[in-house]
Amino acid sequence: MNYNNIKLEKDMYNVCNKSFTDVLEELDPSEQYRGTELENLDAYQRQLKRFGIKVSGPNCDNVEKFFLNPLSAVLFPEFINRAIEKGIYYYNNVLPSVIATKSTVDTLDYRTITSNMETATFSGNEVRESEYLPEIYISTNSNLISLKKHGRLITSTYEALRFQNLDVIAVLLRKMGSDIVNEQLKDAITVMQTDTTPQAVSSLSYDSLLTLWSALKPYNMNVMITRYDVAKRILALNEMKDAQAGLDFQGTGRNITPLGAKLICSPWVNANTIIGLDKNCALQMIQSGKVTLDYNKLIDKQIEKAGISVRAGFAKIFAGAIKIISLSA
Repeated sequence: MNYNNIKLEKDMYNVCNKSFTDVLEELDPSEQYRGTELENLDAYQRQLKRFGIKVSGPNCDNVEKFFLNPLSAVLFPEFINRAIEKGIYYYNNVLPSVIATKSTVDTLDYRTITSNMETATFSGNEVRESEYLPEIYISTNSNLISLKKHGRLITSTYEALRFQNLDVIAVLLRKMGSDIVNEQLKDAITVMQTDTTPQAVSSLSYDSLLTLWSALKPYNMNVMITRYDVAKRILALNEMKDAQAGLDFQGTGRNITPLGAKLICSPWVNANTIIGLDKNCALQMIQSGKVTLDYNKLIDKQIEKAGISVRAGFAKIFAGAIKIISLSA
């Protein structure tokens, strides 16, 4: 098998617009393993098998296993990267529930597009012969979106980590990735609340939720975001006490509002505020590349200070797809 003969090098982490696994896949395509016992492994996982490194399960290896061979040491940064990305993209990540699309760019600033679709007036009638089609103007936004950097600096030593099980290290890294996502969620909520004038309501009730729901029309309110204390009050409404809603919340922990929207709790929302949005139209997430890390230090066992970071920003696509109510009581 070809995966046993690949020469692993540090420079494989430094190929423009390609991840370490992308480079491995070019050298050892997964397609050639169809119909074999290795067909469910990607190129990186085949390298773990090559060196007998088990990163999870009852017989999980410790960190030192990566460094028994100078070739297998090159695999360690990708282990770190995958664990963090799992925390960012899969572990308790609510960002997919609030963004309409995600764009990956190779710059630190980004200029979005804008259109007149929300402000243009259309009759709603069919276009008759010799009549003009309604015009939609699409142009570049005058404002640049700055991509904010979030990350962590791991401070440790190889001696402190060498005998630690890889699955325990992975748990720590996933939590690190999850924390970074929560900081990105703060950025997204800040964009939602900026230049969005809250509509004042007297108190929290089913009618106030209907006010938020109707304010979003013609968009569909499929997500609500608020602080934990307000979410608790929403869940205590009589309309939440019907059998189906109660069974779903008690059985799965999923917060479903009386209006069918997903309820997300975040401390970054302004006090006594509820944000309603149509997640299919509201926000664009712009990310510069993927997770970056100091792979050289990790490979050379110089882990004393190894940085891990990701850059991303958010922009409104349709401002009308985000509405806010402010509770006076």
